[in-house]
Amino acid sequence: MKKYRIKKDDRVMVTSGKDKGKVGKILNIDKKHDRVLVEKVNMVKRHTKGNPYAQQPGGIVEKEAPIAISNVMLLCQACTEPTRIGYRFTEDGKKVRFCKKCNEIVD
Repeated sequence: MKKYRIKKDDRVMVTSGKDKGKVGKILNIDKKHDRVLVEKVNMVKRHTKGNPYAQQPGGIVEKEAPIAISNVMLLCQACTEPTRIGYRFTEDGKKVRFCKKCNEIVD
């Protein structure tokens, strides 16, 4: 099983593709297909049919589409740069993520 170093609600920056440089929050991680849903990134338009029972109008809806997990990097809160993530144990034995650029604990 693959190890994912980013989690839901992390702030990430897109490193490649049409939305390169955009920053957003992780909304969902699809581990089966190695894709993530990032807030306000990779927006697509979907034509939806109205539902009169739920009182939803039809029309064109804009929503996020998933992008490859390899195309995003975590933003460190301390150095505010996209960075690689490492793991280490604290003095009390807890496993935490840390920024490899500034050695600050991420979570």
